[in-house]
Amino acid sequence: MKKQTAVLFLLGIFFYSFAQGTQGTQYSQLTYTLNDNQIIYRGDRNYSLTERTDLRRYDNGKYKGLMSREIKSFICAKLEGEDYYYAGEFYVNEDTRRGTSYINSGIHESIFSSFYIDKEGNLNMIEDNGYPSFRSFPSYTEEKLKKGDTWEAYAVRVVDPLNKGIFTRMKIYVQYTYLKDSVFNSEEVYEISAKWATRYSNISDDADENGDSELKQAYGSHSARILVSKKTGTALLVSDQVDETFVYMDGNRYQFKGSISLFTDYPPSVNNEEVQTKVQGIQDIEYEKTIWGLKLKLMNLQFLPDSAVLVDGEEDRLDKIAEVLKTTDSMFLVEGHTARVGSLEGEKELSYERAMTIIKELVKRGIKEDRFICKARGGSSPIDTNETEEGRARNRRVEITILE
Repeated sequence: MKKQTAVLFLLGIFFYSFAQGTQGTQYSQLTYTLNDNQIIYRGDRNYSLTERTDLRRYDNGKYKGLMSREIKSFICAKLEGEDYYYAGEFYVNEDTRRGTSYINSGIHESIFSSFYIDKEGNLNMIEDNGYPSFRSFPSYTEEKLKKGDTWEAYAVRVVDPLNKGIFTRMKIYVQYTYLKDSVFNSEEVYEISAKWATRYSNISDDADENGDSELKQAYGSHSARILVSKKTGTALLVSDQVDETFVYMDGNRYQFKGSISLFTDYPPSVNNEEVQTKVQGIQDIEYEKTIWGLKLKLMNLQFLPDSAVLVDGEEDRLDKIAEVLKTTDSMFLVEGHTARVGSLEGEKELSYERAMTIIKELVKRGIKEDRFICKARGGSSPIDTNETEEGRARNRRVEITILE
């Protein structure tokens, strides 16, 4: 049995990072060795992550239905000095099942989380809003392995079984086994298994003091299959079989059985010069190259006062914007902005509604809904003064970033 000594992956909705030590908190160089091959992950690329969950729910032993959830995210990686910074927008979409049909709940506002890895290799959460929900998982040993070898490492799982908006962090201890070499989507991969038991008590030393105080205990089992790219070291797929029970202080028990699947994808390249050439002919559009991708700023959008309803006359501009976006295969981050003139809550709500209006208009023009991530900025990110009408007009805008 080998202990984990280096390289820790946070995949899917987890971020990528690399660890040293069995606690999963110290991070080392971005390399690891597996089966005599050195695989290097440089951590400097943006990527998209998807988690799909299909779990049968039982309340106090009674079947309540199938819970289906998809969490999509886009993670931006940036090297500043000697530190790697990661920022992600997590977009949670919950489905309900009626009979044999899924009812999609539509686009929701994204949730932001970020962290950095410093020059000593330490991972530090900057803004933690419950995502990623698996941390320090999966992880790999520095030691050379042969098929059948096993190793163990700690990880953390973040849960909110009843969708209360209160996240509880549970420590898990994972046993890994290197199974075999395989091929996934025409790419050579290492196939690895991971097993762990859920063991959580709100009176233990490992209890999360910031978690849900009503969650008394949790127990169950997980069995996962992991495919790791030989070429890049990326964990391309995690397929987890789940049987887990959560017990609350009121005595109610909630059991979940089923599967969680996680996928990693890299965004397609974008011809920014071509996009810039196309948008130059569209009225009232500015653009800016960012670490997330090319950002298109839709200026002077005409909405009814204090409303998300577009006035007549914007159709032609939206037609042209849709045609530009159709030339790419990317996802799009759509951010709504207002002037800073009212309440923070009211501004944020209005900016979200206006961003959603633009998304719906673009969907009508043939762009698939699942390519959009929505973000409400309110009046928090002005590009001009709020002291003049001209400045406030510039601050009222919707921005579309072509993620790459």
